[in-house]
Amino acid sequence: MTRPAAAASSAPVRRAMTVADIAAVLAIETQAYSHPWSQGNFIDSLAAGHVAEVLVEGDRLIGYFIAMVGVDELHLLNVTVGPAHQGRGHGSRLLDAVCAHALARSLPTVWLEVRASNQRARALYARRGFAEVGLRRGYYPAARGREDAVVMRRLLDMTTGLPAAEAMAPSPVETRHAVD
Repeated sequence: MTRPAAAASSAPVRRAMTVADIAAVLAIETQAYSHPWSQGNFIDSLAAGHVAEVLVEGDRLIGYFIAMVGVDELHLLNVTVGPAHQGRGHGSRLLDAVCAHALARSLPTVWLEVRASNQRARALYARRGFAEVGLRRGYYPAARGREDAVVMRRLLDMTTGLPAAEAMAPSPVETRHAVD
């Protein structure tokens, strides 16, 4: 009789980010970005009470997000999956968690900014129901000066939790000008 193969690792689990996670978060942040957040950015975000979670697989931290609650909105400040763990659906899992936090707080809109050059992230956000609605010029530091950020939003249907139909097509007013 053959035995079933043991699972190679446990399924990823989300939990609240704590100060004890910051060293592991910073290790991923510096691998993933040319201009990473500082330790102070993460500590300040936790101290401010922002929504912050980590994604853990076994005993290894593989991703995280931080989002700020606003009036009728949740603003995604940072979402990152470690480079060695990308392409496995973890980014989608974290984005879905962000949207679940918005729904739990009756916040109908989730906002984010993404580097204009980050086509892979922009495509992921679009697949998860985010629409491009504006541009913030010179928002990010770059190797040579500054880089623009594409502003994206996802409108949530507060009944179903799915993207609201109007989120899929930004209004003409929003696409005609840059958000400064």
